Amino acid sequence: MRRAVLALLTCCTAVLACSDNLTPFSDREVYDGGGQPPLECVPNLDGRIDFSELKAAVGVPATYLVSPKGEERTVDLVGQVDGAGRRVWDWSAEAPTDQIAVLTASALGGKWYAASFPGGQFVTALDAAGSLEAVYVHDEQTLWLLGFASAVEAPAEGKTLVVYQQPLMLYRFPLQVGAQWVSAATVQNATVYGLPYAGRDTYEVSVDAAGTIHLPDLTFGQALRTRTRITSEPAVGASVSRRQVSFLFECFGEVARATSRDDEQAVDFTTATEVRRLGM
Repeated sequence: MRRAVLALLTCCTAVLACSDNLTPFSDREVYDGGGQPPLECVPNLDGRIDFSELKAAVGVPATYLVSPKGEERTVDLVGQVDGAGRRVWDWSAEAPTDQIAVLTASALGGKWYAASFPGGQFVTALDAAGSLEAVYVHDEQTLWLLGFASAVEAPAEGKTLVVYQQPLMLYRFPLQVGAQWVSAATVQNATVYGLPYAGRDTYEVSVDAAGTIHLPDLTFGQALRTRTRITSEPAVGASVSRRQVSFLFECFGEVARATSRDDEQAVDFTTATEVRRLGM
């Protein structure tokens, strides 16, 4: 998107510098810049996100402002309704302790765990530090989560390799207000931080509002508020759940996120253990 804007500004400068007479005074060819390739995805602001508007941009880095690990933040998930009846979330306040996380989707091929996910298409960082990577499949109906693994095969904290017995439905297209679903998958013979693991994960997802969200560096209109409640039930030990509220925008994907404390009961929780905002 930024390359396209830069190209447009350059074209405007060239037009302003030209006179009416463009006749060349030599037999050399007139310079041809070749034009700019069309953008692969342009938001149409139709209030929904189709599968083509949430494709992974493999190799394209995205920069997020992320709250430091261990620091809790106050968040407003409800927002305000303006005079025109539109919902607005103001997440624009600067946070001096924010840290930078540059996240990039990449191809599955070449990863140490690739053979464990024969149907996988691409991976992204599961945590802001990039120490864990999630594996996905994307089709016209669904974005599927196949499992996750440690970014390197033998990290100091111990290897992680979790392969779901059946894919988890992360997003079902089109994403629009009112959509909701529940998806669950079992885990067998897995390894988490070097320890054996088995259990069941359940994702409860709903898209329940649309509006404008203001971030420190960007503003997005018609962002979709998407709520996800993740419950993990290990074979040994008590189950634990966590809530995550994401704001999604056409072609940009997730532009903001707040993650709750464990076993949070309030849907509109006000204390987050992690806040992410797309920014510079």
